[in-house]
Amino acid sequence: MRENPVSIAHFSDLHYGEATLAEADRCFVAAIERAAAERVDFAVISGDATDHGLDLHAPAALRLLSRVRQLADHCPVLMLQGTYSHEPPGTLAVFRLLGARHPVHVADRIGQVALTQDGRWVASEGWHFARIVPGARVLLSCVPTVNKAQVAIAAGARDAAQAAGEHLAALLAGFAPLNRQARQQGLPTALVAHGALFGSLSEHGVPMAGFDHEFSEGAIFAAEARAAMLGRIHRHQQWVRTEEGGEQRIAYAGSIGRFHYGEEGDKGFLIWRVEADHADCALMSTPARQTVDIVFEGKPDLAALRAAIDAHRVAGAHVRVRWTVADEDRHRVDRAAITRLLAGAADIRLEGRIVPIVMARAPGIARLDSLAGKVRVWAQLTGVEPACVLACLESLQQDAPTRIAERVLCDKASVASSVP
Repeated sequence: MRENPVSIAHFSDLHYGEATLAEADRCFVAAIERAAAERVDFAVISGDATDHGLDLHAPAALRLLSRVRQLADHCPVLMLQGTYSHEPPGTLAVFRLLGARHPVHVADRIGQVALTQDGRWVASEGWHFARIVPGARVLLSCVPTVNKAQVAIAAGARDAAQAAGEHLAALLAGFAPLNRQARQQGLPTALVAHGALFGSLSEHGVPMAGFDHEFSEGAIFAAEARAAMLGRIHRHQQWVRTEEGGEQRIAYAGSIGRFHYGEEGDKGFLIWRVEADHADCALMSTPARQTVDIVFEGKPDLAALRAAIDAHRVAGAHVRVRWTVADEDRHRVDRAAITRLLAGAADIRLEGRIVPIVMARAPGIARLDSLAGKVRVWAQLTGVEPACVLACLESLQQDAPTRIAERVLCDKASVASSVP
C-alpha cells in the first residue's frame, strides 16, 4: 500500500460583504500568505464565502474574486456551497472562470471529487464515483447546504428536520465503501460539508442541541473519511475517533475573522495533514479584531468603567457597553462621558435596555361610582398621597379654566418675589 499524505488549507465562513469587508479581507489575506508559505497541496473553502448576495460590481465581490484568484495561483481550490441566505444559489459559479494558475472547483451539489496527480479536479457525474479515479491523489466527498424546503415538500413540514437528518445519514454511510477502497490503495480521504453538528458549540458558547441540525457525530464518522472539514459554525472545535482502520477527525475551521461581539475562541484557518489512515489539523490564527463587552446591570458606573478599561486594554479594540435601567432613569446615563473614556477604542457601540414602567390596575376600581373614590384607590396602589390630587380634582370640577390659570400665575409670581 503506497502512502500519499496531503496537506490542505481549510478556510471557512469568510463572510465577504459590505459591512464585513475590512475584517474579512484583512484576515483572509493573512491566511492566504500563511498557506502559501506552508506550501499546502490544495485549499478548501467550506461554505459562506459571502455574507449575503452580492452584485458582481460590489467592492466586496471584486475583492473576494481577487483573493480566491490569489489563492488559486498557489494551489488548486475547492469551494463548497454554503447557507443560501449567505450564498444564494449560483453565487459561486463565477469562480470557475477565474483562470488562475491552478483550477477552482465549485461543489454546489452532493458528489465526490478527486484531485489528480497532475493537479486537475475530476467530479463524479452522480452523487459518488463507481470506482477510484485513475491517477487520483485524494478523494473528497462533498455535501453542500441541504435545501430543507425541498425536503419539506417531499416529507412534509412537520417531518422535514428528521427526514433531512435521516437522508444525510444514509448518504454519508453510502460514501463509506469507496472511502474504504481508497484507504486500501493508500489514498487520503476527506469529507467537506456545510451544516450544524449536533452537540457542537456556537461562537457564543451555545450548544447546538436542537432537532433541526444536519449532522450527528456518528453519521459523519460513518462515512469513513479520515478528515471531515466542516463549515457554518464560527467556532473552531474538533472530534476524534480511533478505530482499527486508523484515526478519523472532524473539525470546524471556524470563521476567518470576528464578525460579532461576544464571539469566543481564536479565529483562523486549519492546516490539515491527511494520510490514508490518519488525519491531523492545527489552527493558524489570523489578525482578527478584538472585541470587548462591558455590561452593567443598572446605570453605567464610570469608576467601574475606568477599571474595566484598564483590565481589558481596550485601545484599538471594538467595545460594546450595555446597561439596563428603568424608564425614569434613562436620561441619567451620560453617553458623552462613556464615549470620552473609550476614546482609544477602534469602535464604540452603546446599547441601553430600557425597562418600561408597568402600571397595575387596581382591582374593582371600575365599579366605583365617584372619580374621587377611584383616585383614592389609585393613590393607595401607587403609594401617592391623595390629598393634593383630590384638591386639584376638586378645583377642576368647581373652577373655571381662567380662574385656575390666574391662581397658578399668582402662585408663581409670589414664589419669584420671595426669592432674595
